[in-house]
Amino acid sequence: MRIHLSRPDIGEQEIEAVSDVLRSGHLSFGPKLPEFERAFAEYVGTRRAVAVNSGTSGLFLSLTSLGIGPGDEVITTPFTFIASATTIMMTGAKPVFADISPENLNLDPHQFESHITPRTKAVVSVEVFGNPAGIDEVCQMAQGHGLPVVEDSCEALGTRLNGKMAGTFGELSVFAFYPNKQITTGEGGMILTDQDDLADHCVSLRNQGRSARESWLSHERLGYNFRLSDINCALGIVQLSRIEEFVQKRARVVREYERHLSDQEHLILPAPPATCRMSWFVYVVRLTGEFERGDRDALLDDLFSQGIQVSNYFPPVHLQPFMAQQFNYRPGDFPITEGVSERTIALPFHNNLSDTDIKSVSQALKKSVRTLLKRRPRTSVAL
Repeated sequence: MRIHLSRPDIGEQEIEAVSDVLRSGHLSFGPKLPEFERAFAEYVGTRRAVAVNSGTSGLFLSLTSLGIGPGDEVITTPFTFIASATTIMMTGAKPVFADISPENLNLDPHQFESHITPRTKAVVSVEVFGNPAGIDEVCQMAQGHGLPVVEDSCEALGTRLNGKMAGTFGELSVFAFYPNKQITTGEGGMILTDQDDLADHCVSLRNQGRSARESWLSHERLGYNFRLSDINCALGIVQLSRIEEFVQKRARVVREYERHLSDQEHLILPAPPATCRMSWFVYVVRLTGEFERGDRDALLDDLFSQGIQVSNYFPPVHLQPFMAQQFNYRPGDFPITEGVSERTIALPFHNNLSDTDIKSVSQALKKSVRTLLKRRPRTSVAL
């Protein structure tokens, strides 16, 4: 690829921090783990933080700590990364999808409410692409039904809605640190909560079910090895100290894309709420309604052929083969999600994407759209 979809922002300070851990001999369960947890909880604004080895593990442990299990149902969105749903399945519960808002692409609060049954035990609400729009309404409605919310903030570190940080709306929230996220630990995640009992349960679950009060070989419950090493934590501490720098860098990239693409009538640009301070995860544009089935994929192929790495964020979760087979989902079940998914183009996006590359991507995209529209008469049925 000539221009990559994502790139981590790693400097000498991060390299030195990791080297210091390697020299120290404390590679796991050393001092960097609690240091990272304290710094993260302080930044977001919660009482407790529990570091784990991935956002996926964090979602699974959050649901498990709430007692979610076989026979239960958990409502979530079909427009997300698949872990938001598979972690529900990992507990033995059933993911129940509700369609999204066409404006913000997040779980529609009114759609979600209509899917509540006596078996519904929780809601996993995702801040897709870092946009928190609607999370406050979802939490308010869930509270009215006595349902806890696990806030999937894996894409939203640093985002604020009405001055309130993403990760502080639900009973628990989860962040992820894969290399394409706002900060990275290589692999890693963080569970946040204000409830000590939930945090303590997650601490035990991540560490083979050990009790904090007993010996190393005492296990009080079924647990897992979901620990995050001091090497990862050292990297995360430095990355977190740079988060506001990263938020500004990503905002610059967004402004440049808007400058080049805002006049394009055939593209829908992302537009978070005016009361939101976005910490952008990706930059995803959508094709407008006159395009036909398959047009988006043709554009992706054309951009790839020019050395520009793009992606289709996100394919509908309910139409993933194993999901459709197990729960009998079919095309048309969630029409808003499916219509949006067939039109999305995630453009190259990372902290240090140059203005020259942004201009190059924008020009290539505009040219591809023009070529596609001129290539044949628009006679087939629109999406």
